[in-house]
Parts: sequence; C-alpha cells; structure tokens
Amino acid sequence: MRTELRAARLKEARKAAGFKTAAGAAEHFGWNRNTYSSNENGHAPYSYATAKRYAQAFGVSAQALYDDAPPPDPDAAAGRRRETLVPVIGRVGADAEGRVLFATGQEAGELVPLPPGGTKRAVALRIVGHSMHGVADEGGLIYFEDQRTPPTPDMFGHVVVVETAEGEVLVKRLLRGSLKGRYDLESVVGPVRENAKLRWAAHITAIIPPHQARRILRSTSA
Repeated sequence: MRTELRAARLKEARKAAGFKTAAGAAEHFGWNRNTYSSNENGHAPYSYATAKRYAQAFGVSAQALYDDAPPPDPDAAAGRRRETLVPVIGRVGADAEGRVLFATGQEAGELVPLPPGGTKRAVALRIVGHSMHGVADEGGLIYFEDQRTPPTPDMFGHVVVVETAEGEVLVKRLLRGSLKGRYDLESVVGPVRENAKLRWAAHITAIIPPHQARRILRSTSA
C-alpha cells in the first residue's frame, strides 16, 4: 500500500474516532504532534508497529491502516468507542485515617469510564487532600470492585479498600494481625490500626492521576 493511501486511512480512522484534528489526537494520546501529523499527511511513512499503536487508540485494526484492507467504518468505530461509565461513589484521603466519605444524597454525581479489566461492579473514589501522597495524589481517582467479599491472602501487603466491623470504609495497606481473623491497617501517613475486624476488602484495580482524571470525569447533570 502506498504511503499516501496509508496516510488517508489514518486520517479516516482519526476522524471516525471523534478527533477533529490531528493535533487534538496527538495531545490526547501523548504522541509527538509533528511526528503524527507527518504520518497522517503522508510526509513520513509509518511502520507496522506504529500502525498497531494508532489502531489501538482509534479502535480499528492495524491491517486497516497498514495493509490492503477495507477502510475503517466510522459507525463501527464509534460503536467500539462507546463508553461504559461507572459512578464516583465518594471521596477519600481527606485525613490521615484514609476514610471514605460517601457521596450520598447529592443532586448531581460524577461518572467515569470503566477501567481496563473492570466489571459492572466497578466504582471509583475521588482523592482529596494529601494524606495519600505517594500512592495517589489529590484530584486523582481510585477504582475498585465493590464485591463486598472477605479479605484474601493475595491482598496482604497491598493498599486496598476495606470496611471495618464499625462500618468505616478506609483505604489502607492490609497486613496480618496478631490475632486470628484480625488485620493490621497501615496508613500511608499516620499510625497503624492494629487487629481490626473487617467486613470486606477489595483490591484497587486502577489509580488515575489528577491530569487524566480531569479529562475523563463526566457529570450526571450534563
């Protein structure tokens, strides 16, 4: 396939994915703007490895961009890119205890895209304050699966979301307690809570930094 035709296919895929300009697509995916523009306008050919990266971003096959395959279908691309959204259910990190403050009773909530590997049980928390610095920064997001199941051994040593027997929901590093069936909860900052009794624990499935969180947050009032 000629360089010009590959460039035209790339431009079609970018538009079908909802990006009006080459510069906008490059900025969104963190690509070098000049390199991408040169690939799209045919001034510089791109490799098959690069085609795979572009194809994954735009929701098409690498063959459609690089080989002699039919051009991307805009309707199909739009369908593949339709987002599944999950709720932001609360805030965490406002104090050293890492408590989760649930966003109940609000008129307008927030939604965020389902993370890779997430299920219909996925939910997210907004990070506020600086008590979780080093794990997650203020303005970011923490995703977890709200499955409400007991702690499992593979959680030990990891930062997880837990609910105590007293009904507190916390984000803590889970450690074995000195008593049977109890757990130590280590804060990012602050003291360790020893021998806590837990109702459930959940792995954190994704942490999104603040700059990316601002891009993906959706308001239910929009």
